[in-house]
Amino acid sequence: MPATHQLAVTEHLPDGPGRDGPLVVLVHGSLDRASSFARVLRRLDDLHTVAYDRRGYDRSRVLPVHDTIEGHIGDLLAVIDQRPAVVVGHSYGGVIALGAAVSDAGKASILSLGAYEPPLPWLGFRRNPPPGSAGGPPDGGDAAEAAERFFRRMVGDSAWERLPDAVKAERRADGPALVAELGAIRIEQPPFDPTELAVPAVFGRGGASLPHHRDGVAWLVAHVPGSAMIEIPGAAHGAHLTHPDAFADLARAAVSRAGARGVPG
Repeated sequence: MPATHQLAVTEHLPDGPGRDGPLVVLVHGSLDRASSFARVLRRLDDLHTVAYDRRGYDRSRVLPVHDTIEGHIGDLLAVIDQRPAVVVGHSYGGVIALGAAVSDAGKASILSLGAYEPPLPWLGFRRNPPPGSAGGPPDGGDAAEAAERFFRRMVGDSAWERLPDAVKAERRADGPALVAELGAIRIEQPPFDPTELAVPAVFGRGGASLPHHRDGVAWLVAHVPGSAMIEIPGAAHGAHLTHPDAFADLARAAVSRAGARGVPG
C-alpha cells in the first residue's frame, strides 16, 4: 500500500473518453512547482491529469523534505494511489519517475513513462560548475543562497533580476528542499538501475540543451530496451515552459505507449 501523504495536488478529471484512460501524473524538477506545468496541462485537458508540489516546494513547503530518492519515489506512489498511471517527469522529476517505475510497488501501477532530461550524475553525466556555484551550499553556506545560485545558473542572472521580490523570496524559501535532493542524487552508488525498466518509455531532450543533458538521454535510449527518443528542436532544459505544445506531445506519446498494455489512452 502506498503511504498516505499531505502533498498539494491538482487533479483534473475530464468529460468524455479521457475519464476512462490512465491517470497522467506530471512530476516537476528541482526548484520548480506544479504550476510550471500549467500551459502543458491546458493542452492535455482531455486527459485525467495530476500535478503536485513535491515536498518542500511551494504549497507543499510545510512538509519535511526528503534527503533520499526513495522518499520522493514513495510520495509519487502515494499520489498514484495504486491507480493505473502514466508518469511524466521533468528533470529531477524524471529521475523520480524512473525510480518509481522500476520499484516493486511501481510495477503494479505504472503503465508507461515519459522523462525529459533526467539528470544521471552517478553515471557520469554531470555539469561541473565552478567552485561555490553548485546547487548545494558550501561549508557554512545558506540554503536560500544555494537556491538563488541554482536559479541563476539554470535560468540566467537576468531572469533572476527580473523576478518580483516576492517571487525571489519564494524561490529562496525552496532552498532546503533543493539542497536535500541534490545531495540525494550526487552519489556514487546508483539509487536504482534504469536498465531494469520494464514498461514502455519515451525520453525527451532539447535541441539546444547542454551536452550532459543530451548525452544522458542518449544513454537511456541506448540502454533501456524498447524506449524511444523525442527531441524538441530549439528547446533547452526548461521545455515545459518554453515549448508546452511539444512537451504535451511527449506526454501523449507516453500515454499512447500505455495503450499497448491494454489501457485506453
